[in-house]
Amino acid sequence: MQTALPGSSRTPTLWLALLTCAGACGQLLHAMAVPAGLFLGPMLVAIAFGVSGARLSMHRQVFRFGQGCVGLLVAHSVTWAVLVCMAHSWHMMLVATFITVALSALVGLGTVRFGGIPGSTAAWGTAPGAASAMVSMAEENGADARVVATMQYVRVVCVVMIGALVSHLLGATPGNGAVASSPAVMQSPTLFDTALSVGVVLFGMLVGSRMPAGALLMPLLLGGALQLGGVLTITLPAPLLAFAYGAIGCYIGLRFDRQTVRYVWKRLPTMIAGAMALIILCAACAWVLAMAMDTDFLSMYLATSPGGLDAMAIIAVETHADVGLVLAMQTLRLFGVILTGAFCARQIIRMTQA
Repeated sequence: MQTALPGSSRTPTLWLALLTCAGACGQLLHAMAVPAGLFLGPMLVAIAFGVSGARLSMHRQVFRFGQGCVGLLVAHSVTWAVLVCMAHSWHMMLVATFITVALSALVGLGTVRFGGIPGSTAAWGTAPGAASAMVSMAEENGADARVVATMQYVRVVCVVMIGALVSHLLGATPGNGAVASSPAVMQSPTLFDTALSVGVVLFGMLVGSRMPAGALLMPLLLGGALQLGGVLTITLPAPLLAFAYGAIGCYIGLRFDRQTVRYVWKRLPTMIAGAMALIILCAACAWVLAMAMDTDFLSMYLATSPGGLDAMAIIAVETHADVGLVLAMQTLRLFGVILTGAFCARQIIRMTQA
């Protein structure tokens, strides 16, 4: 891990306080059967530390390792039956992806018209893809990366909190502990299976270093392929997954520092309103698609929700939703946004300048 103030004598104390509070909050929410509590708790604690001026930053490789573990966990749900089911619904998934991208462009246009946010920044800030990928692409296209990052992570926080609430209201609680009860998590995994699983995570991180969300997608694809071929039995110890969830939550939360919040404070209500509008529109779309595809609303809600792929995967696994559906649609949308992001940004800029 690295910090913004390497020479500060307070840094070790702050890290100890952060890790202690994040772990305690995550375990508390987990014990209370809050969906994705091991992820949500550390994220909320890290937000409090970041905004209070702790000035800590987690090394990106720790975050990527957490993504890889989640990707491998999701890969456990990749079976031949799931692939056949996905093949039958590919046209509806494409329709859902198009609708979500179009809704995000509509919300982006609204934030420009009524919120005073520049067109290029609003376009990337409302794009429903991986937050880190959108920030990187925004920088390459001349947008204000600080505002884009804030818009992306404000939406991620809103999506995660509302997703956990919706899961709870629909009765999809983890019961005695979703991490421990997940089929990929064994109480006494063999050393060989664990080492091989971790090796897949590390190799996937390396191979996927130059692609958006590659640290999550490559272990997922590799793990799924090896499992389908009967080569790998995916097993991850519960403490390792708890660490992975916490690492992702802390990385996202620590992005909310005081300087960034002060910079965008006047526009924060617009960002929150835009995020909520996009969430509501996607939820309405999910309700229609759930009836059309004859699937449960929770799975479709998570599949169309404009949050990060890793966060939605965690909630889907924790709530025993249709992980295959969530994974397929979120991944398809991620690639769709990456391929069309620059075009959508140009169109929003052109429309707002007309």
